[in-house]
Amino acid sequence: MSKTIFERIIAREIAADIIYEDDHIVAFMDIKPVAPTHALIIPRKAIARLEDLQPEDHSILGHMLMKAPAIAAQLGLSESGYRLVINNGRDAGQEVAHLHLHLIGGRRMTWPPG
Repeated sequence: MSKTIFERIIAREIAADIIYEDDHIVAFMDIKPVAPTHALIIPRKAIARLEDLQPEDHSILGHMLMKAPAIAAQLGLSESGYRLVINNGRDAGQEVAHLHLHLIGGRRMTWPPG
């Protein structure tokens, strides 16, 4: 099976504007931003969707969420605020079959999101 674009970014086969990484996650700027600031936080482990999480993966999702505020601060979004989104499945708008967290900010968000 071929690698997803995110797996290729993790492997450094495709260039990306990486803003944070550690042993568990990689964060980089989205190439199709929906706001002035739009980063993606992805696990290094290839997990296609939330339904594919295993019991041992709970720490990965927790780590993604725990690191989001620090990444948002690095991007200057702490004071104004930001939105975190997980699109899960085709109808939700998931374009890459690799679990990822959108960190979006730099403008006022509307509700409902659409």
